[in-house]
Amino acid sequence: MILVTGGAGYIGSHTLLALSEAGQEPLVVDNLSQGKAEYLLGAKLVQLDLRDREGLAKVIKGHNLEGIIHFAALSEVGRSMRDPKAFYENNVIGGLNLFGLAAEAGLPVVLSSSCAVYGLPQSLPLREDHPRDPISPYGFTKLVLEQALEDFERAYGLRWISLRYFNAAGADPEARLGEDHEPETHLIPIVLEAAGGKRDEVTVFGCTYPTRDGTCIRDYIHVCDLASAHVCALSHMASGRGGLALNLGTGQGLSVMEIIDLSRRVTGRPIPAREVAPRPGDPPELVADASLAGEILDWRPHFTDPAEIVATAWEWYKRKEGL
Repeated sequence: MILVTGGAGYIGSHTLLALSEAGQEPLVVDNLSQGKAEYLLGAKLVQLDLRDREGLAKVIKGHNLEGIIHFAALSEVGRSMRDPKAFYENNVIGGLNLFGLAAEAGLPVVLSSSCAVYGLPQSLPLREDHPRDPISPYGFTKLVLEQALEDFERAYGLRWISLRYFNAAGADPEARLGEDHEPETHLIPIVLEAAGGKRDEVTVFGCTYPTRDGTCIRDYIHVCDLASAHVCALSHMASGRGGLALNLGTGQGLSVMEIIDLSRRVTGRPIPAREVAPRPGDPPELVADASLAGEILDWRPHFTDPAEIVATAWEWYKRKEGL
């Protein structure tokens, strides 16, 4: 049995599918502050906040666990700039509780981390040895957790792998699951809401960045590819290995305007866009070098065509909205 914290969220729920398909039984711990119980698709849920260390200890001791995948966290960069206290309290305290109990139980941990730990790129594509210098409280919370894993390994023998995501996107190809945040802050679902008539336009934050069209460039990685990487990471640590931080991305970057244009082609619908001032905490460009994950975990993204990534998200959105 694999403990999945935050399993009712976007990436967590897709990982539940990947675990089940790999023959693993997931157990979800989620406070449902952001996730949705219907996205568990039958997986067992313990509704609990990770800051409740006593309750979390009972869950870990009460089940025959083989490993832990840790998703549960606040994740919106913009919100972290406005309310850093919430991010440090939720992400850091909850994560430290989990890591301490994992070390006591001898359980390996896969951390859902982020390219936000790098901050402003000094070189591209980003490699794992790039300096970690986050520019948002969200990024700092992920850096704190990565440092804690390194320290817990040295002091307590904790096995771990940190997976640094770039921009998660797309949906289950069978449209069982997709991306659904309240409020929605991620580009592709916002663009699809505009295509579906749920919003009037897409707000483009900044058009004067030093990129090919002036808008931010990101590396969009399909959520199912992220999910499969977690299964690979657990398998890698089953033989006693660990202590790794790995990038997960496709190695190709698309700008905000390129995503909007691509979505117009995929959906066949007009998508109005309006340019406004940049947001604090947004680097101009983030693109991954994920070759190390390929070498160590034998993992590679299956969805390499950005149009296919958008198409899976559009099919799920249409099903959800009854279009």
